[in-house]
Amino acid sequence: MHSELDSYDRKILALLQEDASLSSAQIAEQVGLSQSPCWRRIQRMKEEGIIRVQVTLLDRKKIGLNTQIFAEIKLNAHGRSNFTEFTEAIRGFPEVLECYVLMGAVDFLLRIVAADIEAYERFFFEKLSLVPGIQEVNSIVALSEIKSTTSLPV
Repeated sequence: MHSELDSYDRKILALLQEDASLSSAQIAEQVGLSQSPCWRRIQRMKEEGIIRVQVTLLDRKKIGLNTQIFAEIKLNAHGRSNFTEFTEAIRGFPEVLECYVLMGAVDFLLRIVAADIEAYERFFFEKLSLVPGIQEVNSIVALSEIKSTTSLPV
């Protein structure tokens, strides 16, 4: 259970999504609160799970992960009964940044990063294609990124 977010909470969240390194004093100044109430609001939102975690976001290309692939996964009938086994295998691959269960023609959508197409090919043949229950994988290479954000519209 969580409380309703007021305008101060939303402003705090917007600021934290843009720069989680801001101190509670800096945030308080920008939203028009004193430091203590601002800090208490942040703590409450952490306790309620609204703020899940604070991380550092990296530029994937600057660390050599130049290729982004979206893979549509279709499981065979046997694979569907081993949903847990499939999801645990996917969670174990650091190359997979996101995995979604879908309704429709495919069962999962993965967002995968790799240094280049050859690195993705190795990942595909040495890891992904060996996961039991996969019937089909359709890989889509992203040519460029138009928008990428972690900020939710608060």
